[in-house]
Amino acid sequence: MSTEPLLKPLPKPPLLAKPSAVPEPGALLELLKPITWFAPMWAFACGVVSSGVPVQGRWPVILAGILLAGPLVCATSQAANDWFDRHVDAINEPDRPIPSGRMPGRWGLFVALAWTLLSLAVAALLGPWVLGAGVFGLALAWAYSAPPLRLKRNGWWGNAACGLCYEGLPWFTGAAVMAGALPDGRIVLVAALYSLGAHGIMTLNDFKSMEGDRRTGIRSLPVQLGAGRAARLACLVMAAPQVVVVAALAAWGMPWHATLVAALLAGQGVLMRRFLSDPHRWAAWYNGTGTLLSVLGMLTAALALQGGAA
Repeated sequence: MSTEPLLKPLPKPPLLAKPSAVPEPGALLELLKPITWFAPMWAFACGVVSSGVPVQGRWPVILAGILLAGPLVCATSQAANDWFDRHVDAINEPDRPIPSGRMPGRWGLFVALAWTLLSLAVAALLGPWVLGAGVFGLALAWAYSAPPLRLKRNGWWGNAACGLCYEGLPWFTGAAVMAGALPDGRIVLVAALYSLGAHGIMTLNDFKSMEGDRRTGIRSLPVQLGAGRAARLACLVMAAPQVVVVAALAAWGMPWHATLVAALLAGQGVLMRRFLSDPHRWAAWYNGTGTLLSVLGMLTAALALQGGAA
């Protein structure tokens, strides 16, 4: 007869791996979202063009300004937003670096703080007007995501802050870098108009996160107004400032540029019809098609202002 015990002890479970104390490779870059850098870098370039100042001999300053607009200030805003949105992202985008654990501990916050200081250092090298714009932009970036203001809790204020940081401030900064002074009033006006239009563009990003926003108390415009009304408002806010740009360019004696901006706006109108038919389905599509026509209109307006400055 066997003398082995009837009940054998269970094997010990394998030791669990300790959570990583440092970010995984690639998590930092994903946190900073390079895909979002294009808009402010493009706006900065439009500011450079609109100034009418020759670029010869000024490429180091221009490249530093592009670095400031995209990989520094915009990246700072992305890192801060991901840190303060980590609970929302756990619902909407659980694979993001922070909720997934690939950016462990408080690394997300440390990155946002370090990028803020680096942005301020580069802005200070580019002159007082750029430093002022940089301080304002960084303050908006933190106010957008961080309590107690957390502007993103309300789509009206949050989208306005994003539009200004993505379009107006970089455009202003590009012109200020080249002029070494306060840019011409027409440049400031056109930059402000495209900032207002960007308020509508920011709304396009909110359709994908409506469920998580409702559950966490973020009152984006799609949550407040419903998808259909928010989509119609976004189209109106995107289009109306461009109508004013067309009128302004025509009034300033730039009819060909005004006509081209009007044609690009008409193309957006055609694309908006599909977006409005099903905002949830077509918001990302319009963000990649209609906004392309809008940024081409920005460049057209910048070239017009360049001619006027010359």
